[in-house]
Amino acid sequence: MLSRCFRKHKLARRKISSHAMRPAGFTSFRCFGNTLLNDDQIEIMHLAEQFAKEKMADHAAQWDADEYFPVDLLREAGDHGFGAIRVADKYGGSNMGRLEQAVIFESLSKACVSTTAYISIHNMVASLIEDFGSEDIKTQYLPKLATMESLASYCLTEPGSGSDAASITTSAVLDGDNYIINGEKVFISGAGSSDVYLIMAKTQEGITSFIVDKDTPGLSFGKKEKKLGWNSQPTRAVILNSCKVHKSKLLGVPGEGFSIAMKGLDGGRINIAACSLGGAQASLDYATEYVKVRKQFGKPLSANQNVQFKLADMSSNLHASRLMVRSAAIALEDNDPDSTVKVAMAKQFATDHCFDIVNYSLQMLGGYGYLKEYPIERYLRDLRVHQILEGTNEVMRLIISRNALK
Repeated sequence: MLSRCFRKHKLARRKISSHAMRPAGFTSFRCFGNTLLNDDQIEIMHLAEQFAKEKMADHAAQWDADEYFPVDLLREAGDHGFGAIRVADKYGGSNMGRLEQAVIFESLSKACVSTTAYISIHNMVASLIEDFGSEDIKTQYLPKLATMESLASYCLTEPGSGSDAASITTSAVLDGDNYIINGEKVFISGAGSSDVYLIMAKTQEGITSFIVDKDTPGLSFGKKEKKLGWNSQPTRAVILNSCKVHKSKLLGVPGEGFSIAMKGLDGGRINIAACSLGGAQASLDYATEYVKVRKQFGKPLSANQNVQFKLADMSSNLHASRLMVRSAAIALEDNDPDSTVKVAMAKQFATDHCFDIVNYSLQMLGGYGYLKEYPIERYLRDLRVHQILEGTNEVMRLIISRNALK
């Protein structure tokens, strides 16, 4: 079955030439952007690229400078089917797979990594609600999450619990038909602006997942953090002070929260790696065009063998990263028993190498690359956090090495 957004634009695409489906500046095929994709998936990639070019690219720098959260753009993304990509169409979702989702996030990130990263987190919550929520929870939340009329945040990390997710101290105590939740979550994307919060808290059965609405008494938010990057989405602490949540708002069953969180993180690692691919591709494209026209010592920079070799390495590492990310997405979709390790490999490899690609791209621009008038410094700032969140790359190496040594 074709996705909702693919069906929606099927007739429109027939009127568009193949050249028009490749927006200027979004050169997907330079580094084999169609790798592992069938024709329908390539069309979905083009649709996402076109949306990124027309709706995001011209505004991304200003969103970053103003620390502006583009809610209206998110609503448009929802209208295009990007709000609940993997959710079934009966709940308003696009009914796609993890590979299609990764391709969409890569394409959107070519324009704005920060905004796309928030969309990926929102999608992670929507998918977990579909996978673990009751039918009442699904019908209550998913249609509005699909259109992005309602926005969602994922809340796991705490002041004393980062990589060691099992050590969270936020507590939830059953009192009649309600749970009383106390604790604090930090570094939460969208906090204060999102409408729905997926909260992990400890009950007597173990870590348990809850859906908490923004207007729930006892829920409040910390100051808006000042960050190096990801400035088009707000980041705050989420504070729960005797927050009363009805037991019907559980996701899954009591004690299932840790496995829910880990499943969410496996998907999140693919998504954030895909965002790194988009930022790296955009930076490499920009640097490649720059070295063709920038002259020093009477010849273009591209005539220098050192520049040629560096472009070769960057292109190869980007292609390898894309292969790993898409292969991991397929493995996770297919419930491959080694999928967690493959995801960790892809996340670590892609986010490390894509950051290096952006850094080398900036170097090729010299002093101009350091100026905010040019986009590469924004990609550099936005991609840096991908080596930290959804499990640090040091933790990814632990996952990989434990598998190798078992």
